[in-house]
Amino acid sequence: MGKLNDRQIQALKATEKQQKLTDGDGLMLLVKPSGAKLWQLRYRFAGKEKTYSIGPYPLVSLGEARRKSFEARKSILEGIDPSAARQASKAALFEQKEQQERDDSTAFELIAMEWFEKFRKSNDWEDNHSGKILGRLNKDIFPWLGKRPIKEITAPELLSVVRRIEARGALETAHRALSECGRVFRYAVACGLAERDPSGDLKGALPPYRKDKHFAAVTDPKKVGDLLRDIQAYCGTHVVRAAFALSPRLFLRPGELRRLQWDWIDWDAAMVTIPSNAHKTGKRTRAPHLVPLSRQSIDILREIQPLTGDDQYVFPGARDHNRPMSDNAVRSAMRRLGWTGEEMTPHGFRAMASTIMDNMGYCCCAFKITQSCALNFTQAL
Repeated sequence: MGKLNDRQIQALKATEKQQKLTDGDGLMLLVKPSGAKLWQLRYRFAGKEKTYSIGPYPLVSLGEARRKSFEARKSILEGIDPSAARQASKAALFEQKEQQERDDSTAFELIAMEWFEKFRKSNDWEDNHSGKILGRLNKDIFPWLGKRPIKEITAPELLSVVRRIEARGALETAHRALSECGRVFRYAVACGLAERDPSGDLKGALPPYRKDKHFAAVTDPKKVGDLLRDIQAYCGTHVVRAAFALSPRLFLRPGELRRLQWDWIDWDAAMVTIPSNAHKTGKRTRAPHLVPLSRQSIDILREIQPLTGDDQYVFPGARDHNRPMSDNAVRSAMRRLGWTGEEMTPHGFRAMASTIMDNMGYCCCAFKITQSCALNFTQAL
């Protein structure tokens, strides 16, 4: 039989037995009883007769089948078995796919987010704190290291990333980002996903930075009076107004104030007892924090009690009453009254009390500051 043609192939009908039609040079068309038509190449390699599948007709046309048959016969002349080469190619693709899946499952971004979620929940990170960590990772780390398998990241590679942060003048951010990357690497090592933490090799690679711990605070008595009058005149939500009004009366850290709970208030003793495990300062406190309440402070709490008294927090969040209000609430209130961050911050109430009470000759331990300033400042109001 001579060469096949498309009209002849299209006219072929299936029979009970499999049909084999040759096109020459070992190329054959098999017609199955089911009607399927398959191209095959019969050849000999290393003394053995073999079959090389080319594909189904009409998906693989007659011309395409002849071209692939020619390429296969050419590789045989070069000492390459086309069937073995195909199997090796498939194995390589499979291995490549598996390696890619392994790389994807151990990508730095994936491990970092796993670390972030685990420690955010277990350590009860503040929204502001966790937001800053996630922001640094998303902005400064993930674009360059996010897709890289964590075990393949080297110290020079990590250094080049944090130096990008340093280059824009954000040295403190660079140090923080490097520290957080180190925590992610150590987590990966503990989980068996990496062999070591390359951030340890970068000690001293970044210039040191000096962190200013001081918060802007009003200390001039006249300006303090202006601030207190502004607070008294503030028009906002009941929750924020109450928290704002208590800020210069209790001198708590902003986090302590907004996490204040109704169960901590002893109305008869006019005292708030903040449990030692409620502190978020990073330091262990041996004893609860006792905060005396002035008459004005009690009045403010009594005024808001009908609104939030059924909640856990004295100052619950606007959207979720199971969480404390935002750490930006009091800060935003001050900004709306025209007090800039260079003049006054929520942390500044403590510095304001300490400075003024020092000038008045009082011992500035935490209890005496709170007690004395609460009484003196509320009288000023």
